[in-house]
Order: sequence, then C-alpha cells, then structure tokens
Amino acid sequence: MSRPAPLFSPVLLASCIILIVCFGVRSAFGVFQIPIAEEFGWLRAEFSMAIAIQNLAWGIGQPIFGALAERIGDRKAIVIGALTYAAGLLLSTTATTPGAHQFYEIFVGFGIAGTGFGVILAVVGRAASAENRSMALAVATAAGSGGQIFGPPLAEWMLSIMGWQSVFAIFAVMILGSLLALPFMRSPEAASKLELQESIGQLLTRAFKDPSYTLIFLGFFSCGYQLGFITAHFPAFITEMCGPITPGGFLAGMGITTTSALGAVAISLIGVFNIAGTLLAGWAGKRYAKKNLLAFIYTARTVIGVWFILTPITPLSVVIFSSVMGSLWLATVPLTSGLVAHLFGLRYMGTLYGIVFFSHQLGSFLGVWLGGRLYDVTGDYVLVWWIGIAVGAFSAVIHLPIKETKQAVPI
Repeated sequence: MSRPAPLFSPVLLASCIILIVCFGVRSAFGVFQIPIAEEFGWLRAEFSMAIAIQNLAWGIGQPIFGALAERIGDRKAIVIGALTYAAGLLLSTTATTPGAHQFYEIFVGFGIAGTGFGVILAVVGRAASAENRSMALAVATAAGSGGQIFGPPLAEWMLSIMGWQSVFAIFAVMILGSLLALPFMRSPEAASKLELQESIGQLLTRAFKDPSYTLIFLGFFSCGYQLGFITAHFPAFITEMCGPITPGGFLAGMGITTTSALGAVAISLIGVFNIAGTLLAGWAGKRYAKKNLLAFIYTARTVIGVWFILTPITPLSVVIFSSVMGSLWLATVPLTSGLVAHLFGLRYMGTLYGIVFFSHQLGSFLGVWLGGRLYDVTGDYVLVWWIGIAVGAFSAVIHLPIKETKQAVPI
C-alpha cells in the first residue's frame, strides 16, 4: 500500500513564495491612491480607473495564461507573467498623465494573471493528492494573504523615505526575484485517462451547458467587487472617514498615530486573519459541501458590511471589521477552485478556473472604478459600500442551487 503524498511538497512551497511576492505587491496599490493623486492633481477616479483596468486585465489574462500554461508549460507561463508584471511596474514610473498610467496598468494586470492564482492553483491542484487537495489549495491561497500582510506597510514605509516611482521599481525587482523558486515547481499530470482524451473544446462546451458552472461564474462576481473596492479604497476610506486615534491608546502604543497608517495596517490585518480563515475553509471544504460553505461566507460578509457602515467608524470598528472580513477574504478561492476541479477534473482546471475568475475581476473592476467615480460625485464611499453589500447577498443566494456532483467524462 503506497503512502499518501505529503501536503507540503516542494511544488507547494515554491508556489507559496511566488504568491506571497505577487500579492504582496498587488495588495499595496491602495496605499498609492492619495500620494499619486495629490502629486499630479488628479481626481480620485483617475487612479481608481488605473487600478480598475489592472483588475480587468488580470481577469482577461487569467484564462489566457491558464490555456498558455497548459500548452507550453506552467513554468514558462509564470516567467512570461513575471516579466510582464515587472515591465508594467517600471513603465508606470514614467507615467505623468492618467491615460499613460491606466495603459501601463494593463501590463501589471496581465502580469498578475501569469503569477497569480489561476496558473499556480492549477499546478498545486495537480501536484496534491486527492486527500490533500482542498488543504493544499487553501495553503497556497493563504500565501497570498501572507503577501498582503507585508505589502501595504512596506509600501507605506518606503513612501515615507522615497518617491512612489522608486517604490514601484523595487517592487519590480521583487517580482523578478520570486522566479528563483521556479526550479522546484515540477507538477505531474494528475488526470484520468478519459480526461486526457477530452479536448479543451469539448470540456468548455460541457461546462458552459452546465447550470452549476454558470452559477459559480455569477457568484464569484461579488467576491471580486468587494475585494477590489476594499483593496483600492479602504486605506483612503479610513483616512477620511475614521475618527481620531486616541493618544496613549493601544494603537498609539503600537506606533499607529494617524488614520493613514491605520489604513495600511487594516489591509495587513485583513491578510493576517485571512490566513486562518482560508486554512479553515480548506479544512471544511474536505468535509462539507463547498457550495454551502460559499453561501455562508457571502452571508457573513453581508452581515459584517452592514454592521460596519451603520455604526460610527472608529479605529476600533476598523480593527473589528478588518479582522472579521479578513477571515472571509480569500476563503472563497480554495472552495471555488476546488469546486471547479471536483466538477470538471484537473486536466484543464487552469482554463476553467480562469474563466470563472474573469467574473471575479469584472466585479473587481466595477468595485474599484465605482469607488472612485461615486466618491467624486457624492464626496464619500457610502453608496458604493451598499452596492457591495447587495451583490454579496446575491452571491449568498445564488450558490445554493449548485449541484455539487462530479460530472462523468463523455466516452
């Protein structure tokens, strides 16, 4: 009797390194919202549009990189993604107009697609045993939160000693440095003989005809909306709407004396609690129906969102919201990707999950863009926050009819 493959394989560890760096940089963009807008005198919507375009390019690029990885190999696709990511960051340092900055963020978005969840979770899923797959996907997803812990505070600290252009250049070097982990990413083809015989066209046709796949696609939209808005606008939201930090209080004792610093710390706090939440989701996904867990997560997001916006926004409420939202933050990713793998197999998981992730990024585009647009129109973020609550409730309901039964591959 063969021993089961260990959970922490070289493939998983190398994948975590790349995701930590990729999402560390990605999660820091909200910290640049105010400095860049103030330097050039741009409206809030201008930089928001740049981040929104980045998110949309990420979504468009995800199925492309998923298919590319399946054709030329995972590691080559990741190298192309990292080079594109670094090029976008370096080109952004030369941007002095909103149009130029928005255009260069297309490269950043495609780069994130090549170094992010779509490609790497497919590698992790193939490398893991069936017994460990749900947890392995959760560990890799949690690694993205590990990057979120250090990314915003690192950006905030570097901005205090250098210009944002220099910070972007350093981030580009970090992205390229993560490629040193690539030699350890050798993943087997963990697919059945029937799956290997089915073409990508046949599988896509089968998936698009399945109502459950459509519901997964629609349900992932709100996750992107909420994450995109919070990542891009929450630091500015806190800076402008949060009550003052009490001198001599707990936060002040930790060196957090301004709401600007609290905004960066809030994103990091989300990352800290997301590690536990994502790992818990991976554990639960092995034992309970993934669709029901997803419905619960979106319901919990809706409840905490309503509580936060209806109570006075204070440093304490920011900490509470960040902690609870963090535990729900990326918990949807291992469950959604695991559900796609369970229903349609591992052979073309990168492409199928990439298409679902496009819905996520459509939501992210809308959350980021609306955040800036409605701020300029109304002077605050309240309306866009309520829209996020509504789409979260929609996702909670739409996951319930999903039929979590593995489809048989046509012979």
